[in-house]
Amino acid sequence: MRKFLVVLNWFPKGRKSMRFRSRNYINSWGRFFWFAAFIVSTFVLFNGFSYSNFRFLFGERFEPVLKFARKTPTANAIVSGEHPVTQILSVRETVLLPDQVILFLKYPRSARLFTKEELDCVYLSVHNTSPVPRLKQSPARVDTEQLGEQIVRCPSGPRGLLITVGSKSNGVFPAGPTHYWDSLAYEALVDNDNTTVVFVKGLNLRPERVSNASRFECVYGEDFSRLKLVLRSEVLSIAQEIVRCRTPLIVLNSQKKVNSSVKVSVRIKGGGTLPSIARLGFLSDSGRDPLPTRKPHETCICTMARNQARFLKEWVIYHALIGVQRWYIYDNNSDDDTDQVIESLFNAGYNISRHIWPWIKTQEGGFSHCALRAKGSCEWIGFIDVDEFLHLPTGLFLHDVISNLTSTITSFGNISIGEIRVSCYSFGPSGLKRIPKQGVMVGYTCRLAVPERHKSIVKPEALNSTLINIVHHFHLRDDFRFIDVDRRMMVVNHYKYQVWEVFKQKFYRRVATYVADWKDEQNVRSKDRAPGLGTRAVEPVDWSSRFCEVTDTGLKDRVLRNFANPKNSLLPWQTTTNKKAGTWFVEEENTNKVQEKE
Repeated sequence: MRKFLVVLNWFPKGRKSMRFRSRNYINSWGRFFWFAAFIVSTFVLFNGFSYSNFRFLFGERFEPVLKFARKTPTANAIVSGEHPVTQILSVRETVLLPDQVILFLKYPRSARLFTKEELDCVYLSVHNTSPVPRLKQSPARVDTEQLGEQIVRCPSGPRGLLITVGSKSNGVFPAGPTHYWDSLAYEALVDNDNTTVVFVKGLNLRPERVSNASRFECVYGEDFSRLKLVLRSEVLSIAQEIVRCRTPLIVLNSQKKVNSSVKVSVRIKGGGTLPSIARLGFLSDSGRDPLPTRKPHETCICTMARNQARFLKEWVIYHALIGVQRWYIYDNNSDDDTDQVIESLFNAGYNISRHIWPWIKTQEGGFSHCALRAKGSCEWIGFIDVDEFLHLPTGLFLHDVISNLTSTITSFGNISIGEIRVSCYSFGPSGLKRIPKQGVMVGYTCRLAVPERHKSIVKPEALNSTLINIVHHFHLRDDFRFIDVDRRMMVVNHYKYQVWEVFKQKFYRRVATYVADWKDEQNVRSKDRAPGLGTRAVEPVDWSSRFCEVTDTGLKDRVLRNFANPKNSLLPWQTTTNKKAGTWFVEEENTNKVQEKE
């Protein structure tokens, strides 16, 4: 490890002290100085906080200066041929995933961000003093996270090599701190009640169980190896891979300063502290509790998706037609055109956003993160996949169905409904061997007879503070209840077993934390798997005719009747659609049902 000296330069405000004629006056000021020094030293020793935290108290006048005790290793030097170049970006953090490497880049203010074509993934020897790269590869993906920050996904290199980035015009940049994915605090948000929610890997807690919070504590700072130099706070709850902490007041009172500088982690008392890249984030409504009585959106949807660009347009446009107003897309390492499809939908007038979520097997954590973000904006939010479509057989809009369900239940007593559970019908290939041109709702019409599991639509503020969720449903607060919806009012059409070209992608990796990947020899009889397939992505001869017990054309018929263009029979997602300019369907003003255009 590097050893460095810390030189503290404190420039007090105001002019230099004057010389006082009175000796007694000098002595009184001397006593005050030593008394103040004693109080500050005691506060530091007993509370512990990093040098960056001094700025919370003293502002920018307190300036710690880091000086290296020995030279930086050559592997971390900036190299352009044989000559160092001016640093125009830094690799803030590096995370080693099983099949790729995630690098977080930080640019100076007003600096131009490099494009994917201008960057290289560079692999350096850790032990060799030569600065010459051992290997260079093109990035798999480069995404802009926010102003001045990028996420670069690089292929995993040979073992024993240090991974960084370089540009074709500026050489190789210093490698950042490297972390292993199996033990890491990776995200942190301050909730609207001012508590900090930390998302972690590596604690290995049991699913759907609340763990003993007294065994842990949260730490805030930069260097977690020295506990005397961090802020420590109480853990309020801990379950699965989510930790809720009491946020120190000094952090809450300095939001602008700590937003990109202070990291959060979790320490096991008597044990170690998880490495962390979790820089504290603040929601737009942080500290604003209670929530507003009227939120901007009645119904929202959140999903986690990987390489679903070809189906995303149909999924968003259809759900807009039945009343969904807001979409949160958590992009889980897509390398197709997902970002472009989302941008085109946004430009067409759909209130949709893409959130980069590179963390593998963290669907539960991603949904909890999404629920926190939606709390101030959405009355109700559904958690469904891109191959799942809400079908409303009554023809009502989604918000009307929800209103009818919740008002009917509450009229029988003082019961608050926090979750609506919707049964799922799993559809098979329906005799098809190619992707249906009109979309999944029209193409797949044969399903299994018995529903499999359920999906949930929830009120974000009704969720238990632990944010425990499993298979798309959450634990609720004690004063809320869930209801099961009659399938004649609402059901989820899950186009789970599509044509083999699409279905085989499920073998890549499952997104849920507690679900085994299909290539693994465990839980082979789980309902999450396709019966009879085993662990290899080999197409059965009779695949197109499997999972077909009941013909169900309910949603297909409604879509063709209400949403098809009467002139050419095209559906809205088969062409360029501008939501603001209107599509080929009309709604009768005096009814809650979607009407067919004559």
